[in-house]
Amino acid sequence: MTDRYVVNVDAAVYRLRDGDPEYLLIERGAGEDHAPGTLGLPGGTMELSPNDRGDGGAIESTVRRELREEVAVEVGDASVVTSGVFELAAGDPCLNVVCLAAHEAGGPYPAAPDEIAAVDWYTLDRIASEEDVPEFTRGYVEAAERARTGGQ
Repeated sequence: MTDRYVVNVDAAVYRLRDGDPEYLLIERGAGEDHAPGTLGLPGGTMELSPNDRGDGGAIESTVRRELREEVAVEVGDASVVTSGVFELAAGDPCLNVVCLAAHEAGGPYPAAPDEIAAVDWYTLDRIASEEDVPEFTRGYVEAAERARTGGQ
């Protein structure tokens, strides 16, 4: 068992277009260590800050920071919808926390072009049919959609 692990936070950012949800997906940059070139949710590694200690806001702070840095968007409240564990390319275990948040303003565009090759809004049907969307990303979006609709 390792003494080291990483906490990653992904954001399932959605908007409603003609009443139907669309989720923001990124294409990971070719130079990324983990899953380069694949489509996924924007997000990143939690960085501890003295401002995040004790108030339960560390995850939401990470969501907001990563969305500003990567895709230049602002969101409403973020709530945890699911989590999972995987191994990073370097072999370290990673706890991935997925949050749901409504798009409020800004972007999206690849604000961090060294990390993000492209960004676009995807319907649920497009996510289900797109070959470049990994199964784990589909599962995260499905969990987010269940949370958004109250399990319907």
